[in-house]
Amino acid sequence: MKACEPLTISSESGYNLQTDESVPIAHAWNMIARDHKQVFGRKPLQTEVEPSIIIRYAQEGDSCPHWPEGYCLRFVAGSKGTVLHIIGRDELGIIYGLLHYSRFALGVEPFWFWAELLPPKRDTIVLPSQNVDSIPSKVRYRGWFVNDEVCLIGWKEDYPPTEQVWQPVFEALLRCGGNMVIPGTDLPRTGIHHKLAADMGLWITHHHAEPLGAEMFLRAFPGKQASYREHPELFEQLWQEAIERQKEEKIVWVLSFRGQGDKPFWEDDPSFNTPDKRGQLISYVVRKQYNMICEFVEQPVCCMAMYGEIAELYKQGHIEVPEGVIKIWADNGYGKMVSRRHGNLNYRVPALPEAQDGGKNGVYYHVTFHDLQASNHLTQFPSSASLIVEELTAAFTTGADEYLLVNSGNILPHVYTLDLVANLWTKGKVNTEEQLTDFIGRLYSSQLQEISQLYRDYSRCTIDYGPHKDDRAGEEFYHHPARQIMGYWLQGKESSDERLYWATGERPFPEQVRWFKEKAESAIPDWVELRERCLRIMKQLSEDECRRLYNQLLVQIELHLSGSRGLASLCSAYGLFLEKDYPRAFIQASHAVWSYRMGKEALSLAGTGRWEHFYRADWLTNLDNTISHADTVRRFLRLQGDSPDMFLWSKQYLMPETEKYIYLENTHRKPLPDDELARCLEKVLY
Repeated sequence: MKACEPLTISSESGYNLQTDESVPIAHAWNMIARDHKQVFGRKPLQTEVEPSIIIRYAQEGDSCPHWPEGYCLRFVAGSKGTVLHIIGRDELGIIYGLLHYSRFALGVEPFWFWAELLPPKRDTIVLPSQNVDSIPSKVRYRGWFVNDEVCLIGWKEDYPPTEQVWQPVFEALLRCGGNMVIPGTDLPRTGIHHKLAADMGLWITHHHAEPLGAEMFLRAFPGKQASYREHPELFEQLWQEAIERQKEEKIVWVLSFRGQGDKPFWEDDPSFNTPDKRGQLISYVVRKQYNMICEFVEQPVCCMAMYGEIAELYKQGHIEVPEGVIKIWADNGYGKMVSRRHGNLNYRVPALPEAQDGGKNGVYYHVTFHDLQASNHLTQFPSSASLIVEELTAAFTTGADEYLLVNSGNILPHVYTLDLVANLWTKGKVNTEEQLTDFIGRLYSSQLQEISQLYRDYSRCTIDYGPHKDDRAGEEFYHHPARQIMGYWLQGKESSDERLYWATGERPFPEQVRWFKEKAESAIPDWVELRERCLRIMKQLSEDECRRLYNQLLVQIELHLSGSRGLASLCSAYGLFLEKDYPRAFIQASHAVWSYRMGKEALSLAGTGRWEHFYRADWLTNLDNTISHADTVRRFLRLQGDSPDMFLWSKQYLMPETEKYIYLENTHRKPLPDDELARCLEKVLY
């Protein structure tokens, strides 16, 4: 193909799809049609007569990359001018070729929907006639586990979520070069999530607690003992049904055997009381699942999660993995490739294949997590971007590069880190500074260095609650431990709370509370400074970019600041309670309520426009629950000194001396509301 003149694209440019009637390609074409209309103001013209752009499969002479999902762009001199050929080696190759055109010709960003970033309107676009060849991705199977997705679930009225919710998720994944997804967590099988993901060309994989994507045993057979030893035929029936249901689809089959509710199976079947017995059953079941798949699917792609107890048993030599099955190693939820913390147990066993471990390996990685302790659910990854890069590149070095599944949560709070990981699964290595500069430059038109510095400083502001580099707190740190503290306190318990040992170590409860107080107080100044800096920058941005920075970053800063203030005030209230200084304890508890409400208000402000109701299903961090707990604490404290008429503190601290001994109770008994009383008392007592 000889060199030719640049190609000018406009609203009049014609497209010609020379592909089969493929549902995934039709979805991709709909994206391109929408993008073309956004840029040029009208739908694209589809024509077979002198088109400007032809979409087709590879032919002899194209020199199209030969690997799966390969694509190329070729500029060809036609009778009426230059023609662009978008050429794919296979179905996903066509899709990725179209999306490359969308991004680099039409100017559509991968996260355009989630960043509310539309491409600029144009009259014409001039493309230099420079051919493009795709490069093979570092990771063969790469994608997202849309997990803990309560915001997506609650965003719209319909349940399970409809195409309106799922389409932007899967589109963003494809635009990031992803090809695999677990579309949600334990959603009703009547939902569209699985079918739509497949229809858009993605490989489907499964949660490790739902091997082969089968129905959970206790859901299918309520009342029966979930024991493979007792009911092998029932388990195999579920696996058989799952295989037959998905055998025509692109599936990365998950082989596994865990107990119901994502726990070790021997917790429900104590007869498996040795590692050898446990490993033998897991090995047998995995081999059985693998053989069943092979009866229906030629050369199936299978993987096995080396998660929790299974990784431990495997490394001890108790589990055999069928040849060719990808072994999946998981981080601890905080980005470090070690075993995760369970309650107070934190062994931090390395979670990567040994040097002598043959076969294929991959990684399950969290950029968002939910663990009822210190995880980040509504806010972005709390450690630095360099930790992600270090851990994943180290994993690739060990050979764990066949598969990368990223816990993507609710997408919106995690756009920056999802963009980072997409670069890693494509290129294999990333310079964090270059990626950050590129990311900010795509989303904003001014204040680029200042905004980049906000992102760098974000991880420096997060609370370091432990000795390890990855021991940094997300927003759940201010809520789950806080609610545990409040419940323990109001139940009248005084001994050490074992549920908090993971953070404080074994110490008396008042010392545990003091530990959280000191951590929270130490974080406040940095969050205040970061927030003020962000607000100053926002004043220099356009209205759209100001809104973008609020939704992408400031709302997360607000959650950290309000959370650290709320937790600090709550712990101060407990200390004053021990001193029996109930009025001041009441004031501090009120500050906790007010601070946590500020976090709720920040979410409400973010939940407008496109994101209306996006945060209404905040059921995991659950700010409403924390506010309710804190309000209960302050009402409890008021009962200690202001009961029964809720007027004693007003009389003691607020009433003029000339009135407090002569007032008539039958005319001066209106109790002040808690908020008003706390503010009035604060003026007198502080």
